[in-house]
Amino acid sequence: MYDPKSLKAEDFIDDEEVRATLEYAEANKNNEKLIDEILEKARPVPTETGCVCHGLTHREASVLLACEIPEKIERMYEIAEEIKLAFYGNRIVIFAPLYLSNYCVNGCLYCPYHLKNKNIPRKKLTQEELRAEVIALQDMGHKRLAIEAGEDPVNNPIEYILDCIDTIYSVHHKNGDIRRVNVNIAATTVENYKKLKDAGIGTYILFQETYHKKSYERLHPTGPKHDYAYHTEAMDRAMEGGIDDVGLGVLFGLELYKYEFAALIMHAEHLEAVHGVGPHTISVPRVKKADDIDPDEFDNGIDDETFIKIAACIRLAVPYTGMIISTRETEEVRAKMLRVGISQVSGASRTSVGGYTQEERPHDTEQFDVSDQRTLDEVVHWLMDSDHIPSFCTACYRAGRTGDRFMELCKSGQILNCCHPNALMTLAEYLEDYASPETKKTGYEMIERELNNIPKENVRRTAMENIEAIKNSNRRDFRF
Repeated sequence: MYDPKSLKAEDFIDDEEVRATLEYAEANKNNEKLIDEILEKARPVPTETGCVCHGLTHREASVLLACEIPEKIERMYEIAEEIKLAFYGNRIVIFAPLYLSNYCVNGCLYCPYHLKNKNIPRKKLTQEELRAEVIALQDMGHKRLAIEAGEDPVNNPIEYILDCIDTIYSVHHKNGDIRRVNVNIAATTVENYKKLKDAGIGTYILFQETYHKKSYERLHPTGPKHDYAYHTEAMDRAMEGGIDDVGLGVLFGLELYKYEFAALIMHAEHLEAVHGVGPHTISVPRVKKADDIDPDEFDNGIDDETFIKIAACIRLAVPYTGMIISTRETEEVRAKMLRVGISQVSGASRTSVGGYTQEERPHDTEQFDVSDQRTLDEVVHWLMDSDHIPSFCTACYRAGRTGDRFMELCKSGQILNCCHPNALMTLAEYLEDYASPETKKTGYEMIERELNNIPKENVRRTAMENIEAIKNSNRRDFRF
């Protein structure tokens, strides 16, 4: 029986409820009256302080995903864009993944790091090598990282991860600082999550890969990741350990996408019901080619249009979550996804261990093939050309605006008074320190326009003063 308040994985991701949801969605996919009611519910509603969104249940969202009526689908996209602009504006947060180690004891069939793969060289960064990687990332202009490591209790124990976090935060190179470290490592214990919280991490990210239990166990035949319940219940342990910002995601292509979508929304409902706050982020990766991995071997792949529709439906169902798309996807797909709700993108990513310090992108230790291989400067310029503000802001974490405190500000619309000026100030930092002349010119033209969109005069005035200070190399920790 589906119970979102249960702490047992098979209760809050109930297979019978997922299947009943898919049947309900199929039966109503052309029910225009119901679809219109769902779309109306999803719309942002203006309030005195901003606007509010009610979100959608997993059944309502699944009806929209199943819908085949072109004009209704277009309306979904329009509402998704309305929601994204209402709560995240035209800002796009930029980050980079940083791979620490590809040692792994699991047997995941879709990942080249699996234990039996003898083709790839195994590598683990020393702290000195890590420092060099961080400096290379700082020299691009990055302020926010997501660290990644395979699951290996001998080579990658929690102590190694904690040492790496400490090293990353300790590196101050020229005007470069990594201000936020998100962590994407295997499911672990409450005690270890407490240690990560104490280390000052941002979001804890863990992809479910697939919510279909039988498929999950088949795709993870060996290793600790084989335990479906332990993996699926990891976010509850993370929150029990004090980490109030967690990031969900599935690897689309492993199982039928409608099943994954319904279960993903059910997981978000569960976190809201039990902890009072839903996922801080939801990622939407697809299976990609890598060493020893052929995505064509998985027969549940989805085309670009379906992929975009999934993202739009997530935005309608979980309106306040940040949505992430990586360089797994092409520039063209990423551009389309920005319209329907994406709020974070990676830039200039290298998915190999030690990849940022090498002049050419190495392929021998990549976790997946990178489709968007542009430089960070090119990504920044591209975002501005499409009227998005590239944001390097990490202020919410440093100001304690996490978990329910962030969601309260987001739901009331007040977060805009922080995020918009912070985005412009961190963009100015990037322009002064790292941008090409052309990007710098375009960036300051955007800043001049966007300053006028800050509603509070005192906030706008302070932001302008801070940007002038940045131009004059008078650096301090600017943030709202």
